[in-house]
Amino acid sequence: MSDLALDAVVDLDVPGPTIDRHLYGQFAEHLGRCVYEGFWVGEDSSVPNEGGIRLDVVEALRELRIPNLRWPGGCFADSYHWRDGVGPREERPRIANVHWGDVVEDNAFGTHEFLALCDLLGTEPYVSANVGSGTVQETADWVEYLTRGDDAPMARLRREHGRDEPWAVTFFGLGNEPWGCGGNLRADQYASLARLHSTYARDLSGNKLQRVAAGANEDDYAWTETLMKQVSKRLGDEDPAPLFQAVSFHYYTIPGTWGAKGSATDFDQDAYWTTMRKAHRVRDLIRGHSAVMDAYDPHAKVALALDEWGTWFDVEPGTEPGFLYQQNTMRDALVAAVHFDAFHDNARRLRLANVAQVVNVLQSMVLTDGARMLRTPTFHAFAMSAGHQDAAALTVHDVAARGARDVDGTALPTVSTSASVKEGSVLVSLTNLDPGAPARVRVALRGGSVTLDGATVLAAPEGAVSDDAVRVHNTFDSPDAVAPRELSAVSVTTTAGQNVLEATLPPASFTTVRLTLP
Repeated sequence: MSDLALDAVVDLDVPGPTIDRHLYGQFAEHLGRCVYEGFWVGEDSSVPNEGGIRLDVVEALRELRIPNLRWPGGCFADSYHWRDGVGPREERPRIANVHWGDVVEDNAFGTHEFLALCDLLGTEPYVSANVGSGTVQETADWVEYLTRGDDAPMARLRREHGRDEPWAVTFFGLGNEPWGCGGNLRADQYASLARLHSTYARDLSGNKLQRVAAGANEDDYAWTETLMKQVSKRLGDEDPAPLFQAVSFHYYTIPGTWGAKGSATDFDQDAYWTTMRKAHRVRDLIRGHSAVMDAYDPHAKVALALDEWGTWFDVEPGTEPGFLYQQNTMRDALVAAVHFDAFHDNARRLRLANVAQVVNVLQSMVLTDGARMLRTPTFHAFAMSAGHQDAAALTVHDVAARGARDVDGTALPTVSTSASVKEGSVLVSLTNLDPGAPARVRVALRGGSVTLDGATVLAAPEGAVSDDAVRVHNTFDSPDAVAPRELSAVSVTTTAGQNVLEATLPPASFTTVRLTLP
């Protein structure tokens, strides 16, 4: 067992910024088998469904308390024309999905089906508009179709298609990756388009849109600055409403190169640690973009959004390369845990995030194979962290970097933690990245007395060797190889009037500890 891997102090009576529940958002693009087969099976399918939406996936995802779902993309969004996906399905045109496998789809899943899915999930919609190949009028008409309640033309069209009342739409994305698949634009070019589309994406019939400007790739801070210059003058006006309510950026954890990303399941210790180092980089990127935004918006009226994140590996052998289907191991769950801690620590500015993607694509929550479905390790990490949603972040002080590992010249802490409090309940997240040794952790809890309600751990089965501890994953023949279990090696003791949380974390594990304040 390693020496004390973490010494930390948490002030229970000094709550920080709210951890916005929308940091736990999901992403569903028309990509591979995410929408078709993942969510949509059709009303005539033998797979149990409601209106064509498969119910086993819905029932599983309800466990995550998904706060928002982003759709229809992604790169697909900027070639998608929403009118193709409304009206009688038999009359909808077929379109080519040129971005992902160059397949032809029949638009069976469109606006009405997506909003029905959101209703079944109990989640808020995040709709991405077509800025790359679409028009401003198309954007204005879609917003009217979605949210207007009177007798306007698009509201009438919606009623003709069977929906009387407008929907409540929370987030509205102004394109996607305009620096790449969304148009190969310069920052100034996109800024002008974003201003235009934002103006015509109006708040109608009491619905208030949160408009998300499509932001930077990774550390392109100049892109963020260009967008923030568009809103800074308005932020000083008597009407403080900015043109955009959020500015996004994208970052994927890739252990290799874009051309050779590495296997999702067959990797060595060097690839594992490189993955962890790159996952930790998200913290620096969040802080970098936040610093740029602070210069123009010191009161954080405009949110930062990380609306695409997650692991990206080579596709599973024998699958269509354009479908981005990959397995999901304990390594993926640990990447998620590292991101959650970074999100919680930067909750003042970062208020929206979407993991890519929810079903059958990249770092998925669930995988399907015909009528079969399984929950991935990442699913369990999200489920275990649901208690952080809308809780107040608690700052973790004086973290000792004992056990830090040199990875490609970077000192990488092998234990990561964060904490939050909500309605008298405290949730502490503890992650041990070391696949070769358990970690004993001590956290001093100041400013209140707590009782221990229990702890849950996600890890490989006991006794797994280092490589298996991070490569273990669920299959359709063994869907519970990785599943949460109670952790008994945890206690809260009182020393000199101060609570001390002690836990022994298994190798390569993610743990959440539940505490109650009096």
